[in-house]
Amino acid sequence: MTATESGFQPRSGKLRIPTPPTFEDPAEEREHRKQRLAGALRIFGRFGFSEGVAGHITARDPELTDHFWVNPFGMSFRHVKVSDLILVDHRGEVVHGDRPVNRAAFVIHSAIHRARPDVVAAAHAHSVYGKAWSALGRPLDPLTQDACMFYGDHVVVTDGGGAIVLDESAGKALAAGLGPHKAAIHRNHGLFTVGQTVDEAAWWFITMERSCQAQILAESVGEPHLIDDDDARYTFEQTGFPLAGWFSFQPLWDEIVRSDPDLFD
Repeated sequence: MTATESGFQPRSGKLRIPTPPTFEDPAEEREHRKQRLAGALRIFGRFGFSEGVAGHITARDPELTDHFWVNPFGMSFRHVKVSDLILVDHRGEVVHGDRPVNRAAFVIHSAIHRARPDVVAAAHAHSVYGKAWSALGRPLDPLTQDACMFYGDHVVVTDGGGAIVLDESAGKALAAGLGPHKAAIHRNHGLFTVGQTVDEAAWWFITMERSCQAQILAESVGEPHLIDDDDARYTFEQTGFPLAGWFSFQPLWDEIVRSDPDLFD
């Protein structure tokens, strides 16, 4: 879906909605992806998505497309700089950087990147509400406009739920369960989101976590009213496409650039 088809377009020709940059030089594109990756990790840290050494965001290398950049194992999200990121190959070996890779990160993300050539970035963290909601083994309901971003475009994956994902077969099962969708709830584990950009994948995770929180809060005090299917589908068409995800992340990017300029080091 294009921006015009979705209605994501200003009425005046004088106004311009930003779009993701394009690159002719792979080195420039690589640097851009790494910068966005470091920024997204810091934003995850700011939102409290860290849980010890768990959690990871990856970005496919634009030239070595079976390699991906990822945060080092055991490093705080809030401290990650561009220079800290490591490059991992299809065997799980670190080919750039001097810190180890989280085995679960390799197993999950390599399977997703291999199964989905359209995916540039994937995100997972042990966030509180995502974990809590995953224990129910249910998809999100269309309770709010924000939750409708995932209407018909997320799944619950039960294979391997609750077990540490260290075996490659478990990663393949999760990737197969995700299918063509942009998000998965891995039962008893947490949330996984993907995107055509780091910005998009990170935003889907952030807003999905908040939708889990909203549903948990709503169900704790009563029986929520669901948005009807036609309205939920319409809202999804206006807000659930890749450009909308990328664009929604931009205010967070602007904030982290101002507050944490050292992320570019």
